[in-house]
Amino acid sequence: MTLSSDTTISAGSGMGVDQGDPSKFEQLKANSNYLREPLFSELKNDTPFFTDGAVQILKFHGSYQQDNRDNRRKGQEKDWQMMLRLRNPGGRVPAQLYLAIDKLSEQLGNGTLRISTRQAFQMHGIPKIHLHEVIGTIIRNLGSTLSACGDINRNVMAPAAPFEWGGYPAARKLADEIADLLAPQAAEGSYLDLWVDGDLSYRIKPSVLVEKVRSRQKNVPIFSGEEDEPLYGITFLPRKFKVGVTVPGDNSIDLLTQDIGLVAFADSSGKLEGCNVYVGGGMGRTHNKEETFARTADPLGYVEGENVLDLVQSILALQRDYGNRQVRRHARMKYLINERGIVWFKQKIAEYFKGPLKRMRLEGNTKLSDYLGWHKQSSSLWFVGLPLLCGRLGGELKKELRGLVEKYQVEIRLTANQDLLLCNIEDNDLDQFKVDLANVYESAQSFTPLARHAIACPALPTCGLAITESERIFPKVLDRLDALLSDLDIETNILVRMTGCPNGCARPYMAELGLVGSGVDQYQLWLGGTPNLMRLAKPYLQRMPLDELEIVLRPLFSGWRESSNDRSFGDYIEDIGEANVLQLLGM
Repeated sequence: MTLSSDTTISAGSGMGVDQGDPSKFEQLKANSNYLREPLFSELKNDTPFFTDGAVQILKFHGSYQQDNRDNRRKGQEKDWQMMLRLRNPGGRVPAQLYLAIDKLSEQLGNGTLRISTRQAFQMHGIPKIHLHEVIGTIIRNLGSTLSACGDINRNVMAPAAPFEWGGYPAARKLADEIADLLAPQAAEGSYLDLWVDGDLSYRIKPSVLVEKVRSRQKNVPIFSGEEDEPLYGITFLPRKFKVGVTVPGDNSIDLLTQDIGLVAFADSSGKLEGCNVYVGGGMGRTHNKEETFARTADPLGYVEGENVLDLVQSILALQRDYGNRQVRRHARMKYLINERGIVWFKQKIAEYFKGPLKRMRLEGNTKLSDYLGWHKQSSSLWFVGLPLLCGRLGGELKKELRGLVEKYQVEIRLTANQDLLLCNIEDNDLDQFKVDLANVYESAQSFTPLARHAIACPALPTCGLAITESERIFPKVLDRLDALLSDLDIETNILVRMTGCPNGCARPYMAELGLVGSGVDQYQLWLGGTPNLMRLAKPYLQRMPLDELEIVLRPLFSGWRESSNDRSFGDYIEDIGEANVLQLLGM
């Protein structure tokens, strides 16, 4: 089906919920012919950049246009380049795909790969002229970038550990099924047309179960009204949508930051019994816009395993129909639930989902699992987890890793903490693998406890939203914090996260200590999250000069040490209360 270039839409989609006049961006999506134009036309010209309309459509194909601000010169053209993000449900990257993107990053990118906080590889520094070759090569090596960005369901998260016991296999399988279920259909055809000349052999191939549930996308009210794109329609979602799956006790995916967070329960044989469901999480916010905020998800209920996929697509369809399509900064599902309330949401979801929602099951204590070091994967397989500060992979480490993947054909899995697991190592190869890994693993063990769980976003020089530095200065920030803690004889670890802007890509609002860029070399100070990522932090300072980091934090750390080192720093902040924290900050 080809849509008219002047398709008229209302601000609602699917059921046609009237919100008034839609934004220009909604009209752009409607006129794109399922995410083709103006991108397809502009790929053919010889300019080094895309226009704004094409840039917005490009996001759905997994890429952001950026310019390297370090190379800006007055009166000269910007240093245009593309960042490309892959679709890796659960962080899984087969050897063939890894070797392909490693080579592409060296030949056509900036020589590095970066693990995102949603368990996907990113490539940076790709010139527009090479974008077709890069994406086409990824597809031909059984990868994809479709839906890695844009107003659509993004990469589905799951515990990266390849454990073959407990609920882990069921959680990974469910993440794969959700990724296929919520993948676009007509837009997938556009994607393959653009990047592999319409070769449909690379289409997503859902399981029989997923196909069965997908068929119900044409049932009202799930149906968008568009036969070719039954779930998303011509305007897709109001904003990005994020889903994560985990098992009881494992919060490696930042469960409460997801639009939909699922905790999968399995029986003794590993079969999925059902899921606790959380809805309405999200990190993004805007400085000085109090109507924008970070939010943790609310419990929705427990759903039986046979109904999980139907509930997931029902929740997405509800957000499609009722999410704000007039004001983009207010379009995430967290705002819908915050404004209407979880009671309204439960009542409304009953119109989309006819299965039962039960009371939440007990999950037990949870922790931030990182899987670093050596672990038994199954009776005859092993895996090893390697930490990568900020997820950046380059230089000798990247070269040595390629050698390991080539020799042993190991599978790579990426964690939400930006670390990397080498999986499927056979018993017979274990001793020699450890020898070959020695140099890589020695550097991995040198990580301090503070750095082990610390993450930061890329920020400058390439992120267009960055206000100030993050990744490039993060190692020094951690060194300064380590020195301060050592000076105070504090050995307990603190969960630290840093971003160069308030959009929250590194999820700083869940950290015990979060630094959020608010000016040049200035940061908001967020305090009071938990080591297991189950409580939202609070902002205490708006523009803390980074030079004053030690001066600001010393009284807080001293008070924590004197009170009790048995409780976490985040719990200490929460327990003493806002007034006492502000007093220690000299406010």
